[in-house]
Amino acid sequence: MSVRHPIIAVTGSSGAGTTSVKRTFEQIFRREGVKAAFVEGDSFHRYDRFEMRALMAEEGTKGNSHFSHFSPQTNLLPELEALFADYGAGGTGRTRHYIHDAEEAKLYGAEPGRFTDWRDIEAGTDLLFYEGLHGASVTEGVDVARHADLKIGVVPVINLEWIQKIHRDKATRGYSTEDVTETILRRMPDYVRYICPQFTETDINFQRVPTVDTSNPFVARWIPTPDESMVVIRFKNPRGIDFPYLLSMIQNSFMSRANSIVIPGNKQDLAMQLLLTPLILKLMDRKHRAG
Repeated sequence: MSVRHPIIAVTGSSGAGTTSVKRTFEQIFRREGVKAAFVEGDSFHRYDRFEMRALMAEEGTKGNSHFSHFSPQTNLLPELEALFADYGAGGTGRTRHYIHDAEEAKLYGAEPGRFTDWRDIEAGTDLLFYEGLHGASVTEGVDVARHADLKIGVVPVINLEWIQKIHRDKATRGYSTEDVTETILRRMPDYVRYICPQFTETDINFQRVPTVDTSNPFVARWIPTPDESMVVIRFKNPRGIDFPYLLSMIQNSFMSRANSIVIPGNKQDLAMQLLLTPLILKLMDRKHRAG
């Protein structure tokens, strides 16, 4: 971890809601005048979209039906750890961008599914913000988590995560329910081995829990709304967290354990603003004192 060049890592699987959490951080950064270097986790996939398709087909002929983007073998985790280490040491490092769609293709001049060239992070940023699959990853020989100053997990209960992924992939990628189901099944072993363990490394977890029936996520006609959900916020170390203040500021919230608070789903953004703003300002205060 670095005092002069702090790192914030948000980790969660595809469809978990990390993008909306990123938007909350962007609002805080803008309001507090913090200049962040943004790094997307999919820029550290080892293979682009076309290479991955070919490899999945090849692995399938070998009987491997669980080849996925979640595993260390399909990601550049040593390079991601090197980026975190370099940024923590000197506020620099190399990253790239994964081109998601036609709009980004126009911006970067390459077709969707490809990577841009590697580039140096812009000089003079206040902190590095990572959002992706492996921000708190610890595997054999690689420890990304140890370099991050603040680690946030975004973890819907698994049925809700599946519903969100099914609806997103059908709407944005044109997949059928059967296609997404096969993807979920293919990723499940790597999800258990490499995604779930990260949430014991995170400092704060936000887990959305629906209060409506999601017992068969593969036939759900819509995603449960925030008004139909609760959010469990778990703190790895609750020391210094002002729970009475949070309970007074967030209506209908309550503590379920000594390190956990439960809030209405439509109050997640407010809770993040209340919780994360002081933590970000603390990182900035440490940085300025050290500078």
